[in-house]
This record gives sequence, C-alpha cells and structure tokens, in this order.
Amino acid sequence: MASDASRPQIPADMKAFNENLIRELRANHGKLVTGPMAGREPMLLTTTGATSGAPRTVVLGYRRDGDRFLAIASNNGSDVAPLWYRNLLRDPLAVVEVGPERFQVRARTAGAEERESLAPKIDYLERQQALTEREIPIVIFEKV
Repeated sequence: MASDASRPQIPADMKAFNENLIRELRANHGKLVTGPMAGREPMLLTTTGATSGAPRTVVLGYRRDGDRFLAIASNNGSDVAPLWYRNLLRDPLAVVEVGPERFQVRARTAGAEERESLAPKIDYLERQQALTEREIPIVIFEKV
C-alpha cells in the first residue's frame, strides 16, 4: 500500500472545489476551461442520497466502453468507498452529464470476470488500487 505522500493532492475544501467544477462544466458544455484541470471533460454524476433522498452531484473521471461509461469507486484510494457509490448501491438509477449530453443511466458493479476484461480500459485503476487494500469497484453506467 502506498504512503499518503503518493496520493494525489486534494483541495482543502473539496465541496467548494467540486461545486466550482460543476458550475464550470455546466457553463461550458461539459468542458473545463480554467484551473489545473483545464482541457479535461469529466462526467457529472447525480445520484439520490441513500440517507437524505436528495440529489447529489459529483465530478468523476470516466472511460467509454462502446455505449457504456466506466468509472471507479476509488475515493482517491481511500479504504472507504465514496458516498456516490453507496448511493448507487441503494438506488442504481442516476443522471450522467458528459459534454453537452444529459441522460439517465442504470449503474452496476462489474463482477469478477467482467472486471478482469474492463480493468485494462481504465488506465488509472492500477495506480488507485495500489493506494488501498480494498478492491476498488468498477462501475458500469448504461443508458436507460
């Protein structure tokens, strides 16, 4: 397992950082045009809070796999899954925004065999997996 020094730098106020990214992505048709992530086109994922029932939007890296979208529930290599993943376990229906598109998806976790074939498609999975002992889930988003 890697030390904290090898983990990617996280902003002090992650909530404010994400809120700014969400605003910028929505204002620029899914593209980041300023800051350290300029030029990237991450996914916006809106889930239903498992406890609150309120919509929760997060910024995620992803990879396309045909008509599907793949993401990892890494939480920056934490030993605890991200809240968005726990939300999806409770309610797998969500909304994804990629570029100018916005659509409903159903999410599921890749099983062992499927994970093996999908893992090479996510170039950053191995780096994130090295940061934790838990198996980082690969989440598959399919349009509804």
